[in-house]
Amino acid sequence: MKLMEAEAAVEAILFISGEAVTLKRISEIMGENIDKTKQIVEALMERYKKEERGIQIIEINNAFQMCTSPKLFQIIQSFYQTPKKFNMTQAVLETLSIVAYKQPVTKAHIEEIRGVNSDYVINKLIEYNLICEIGRMDAPGKPILFGTTQDFLRHFGFKSIEELPQLQEELLLKLQDEVKDEVKQIGLFDVQKK
Repeated sequence: MKLMEAEAAVEAILFISGEAVTLKRISEIMGENIDKTKQIVEALMERYKKEERGIQIIEINNAFQMCTSPKLFQIIQSFYQTPKKFNMTQAVLETLSIVAYKQPVTKAHIEEIRGVNSDYVINKLIEYNLICEIGRMDAPGKPILFGTTQDFLRHFGFKSIEELPQLQEELLLKLQDEVKDEVKQIGLFDVQKK
């Protein structure tokens, strides 16, 4: 397959899919080896970037997706007239951060860290498709485990969860202790130090 034909095939696969497609799947469809397919996809990505096209190909968890350029957000927003807006309150951001850094994580663990009931916030994050159920813990009651979604990666510009900035563990523990001390002083919950 010639380079132009191969690039056209990649474009067609990604366009028709509408979702991220793994490199392995693209190479299977095209009948090419993974290394050659990756070269084709990366060359196409670079060409779109260099030509400042209205579409781009992004990488998410070793899969590729065609999407619109972020530079054209205002135009796309005008086209739809009803943009999806997230109400990112402090509680929502805090809970999203906990899920992102602690995943897979249970609702009970989220509430332990935050010190408050988190039903509403978790439901909002699920509604926004930023977190989802990724399994069940092998423990009594089989609590739901939450993790981030591909939309989370897409919205925040990460290829994978490993790209999240690293937290200083001692700072995190200090903040948790401060929150627990505050909650204990208020007397709302019986908080025990671990």
